[in-house]
Amino acid sequence: MRSIWKGAIAFGLVNVPVKMYSATENHDAPLHQVHDEDGGRIRYQRRCEKCNEIVEFAHIDKAYVDGDRTIVLTDADFSMLPSEQSHEIEVVEFVPRQQVPVELYSSTYYLEPDSKSAKAYVLLRRALQETDRLAIVKFAMRQRTRLAALRVKDDVLVLQSLLWPDEVREADFASLGEEVKVSAAELKMAAQLVDSLATDFEPEKFTDDYQVQLRQLIDAKIEQGDTIDTEATFGAQKSADEGEVIDLMEALRRSIETKRSGASTDASAEADGGSETEDETAAAEEEAPAPRKKPAKKAPAKKAAAKKAPAKKTAARRKAAS
Repeated sequence: MRSIWKGAIAFGLVNVPVKMYSATENHDAPLHQVHDEDGGRIRYQRRCEKCNEIVEFAHIDKAYVDGDRTIVLTDADFSMLPSEQSHEIEVVEFVPRQQVPVELYSSTYYLEPDSKSAKAYVLLRRALQETDRLAIVKFAMRQRTRLAALRVKDDVLVLQSLLWPDEVREADFASLGEEVKVSAAELKMAAQLVDSLATDFEPEKFTDDYQVQLRQLIDAKIEQGDTIDTEATFGAQKSADEGEVIDLMEALRRSIETKRSGASTDASAEADGGSETEDETAAAEEEAPAPRKKPAKKAPAKKAAAKKAPAKKTAARRKAAS
């Protein structure tokens, strides 16, 4: 990785030199705009509206428009700002982790020690770990004063930039002001569905399906040319409204049954393979009776039908007598 910023964390009278690295990267397939007729690459040009000349990026300044006046600000002007000259990450306060709202979090960066001795870095890291708190910090980067939270991930200090409070919109929706009644049965079934899906979070098991399919499409077009059979490549796709359930209770019931049937199927597949443990076998046996309850409920209906048989015979005799 390549560092994008250098500075120091001001932790009281302790100075912690660090290098900053972006903690994230984009995994999307790079796509370009092209002309649909000949495939030529579409490029955007920076053209001056006054002289109609194409302007190189090095000759572009920023400006603030105040009515009829345009105030041009050069790189030299920005560099004169005190905050821009500072390369210090100032620790303002230490707060409990749960007190920082998740909607404030923005970009994430890793901080690496940038000195011969990492003692000050380790000291700050240990202090955050043992107090179980976040450090709220302020620093300037790329012509902006930034607010951020400093925390620990494994052995690394992680800086997560925060949005300013006035940058977060209020969630003011009229529809949420309406009174909605939720029955105890609906709430119970919703809790059952939550329990059936409850597990530990493992981000590695999730994939970006859109990007996987996009790369599959690209590979297919490379092999077959521009004309390909989408269904042959991706398989038959379900329509958006297929299986739509309007009733909330019915949706919850089907969700729970689908989850249970999926678990039973997995248990049966493992049993066929002969690779499950004794505990897994016991779990499968506990789940197996669940789908067998339905036939048992139909048994009384058969007895009721049997009792009605004499009524049919009596009606037949009366008809014969007439």
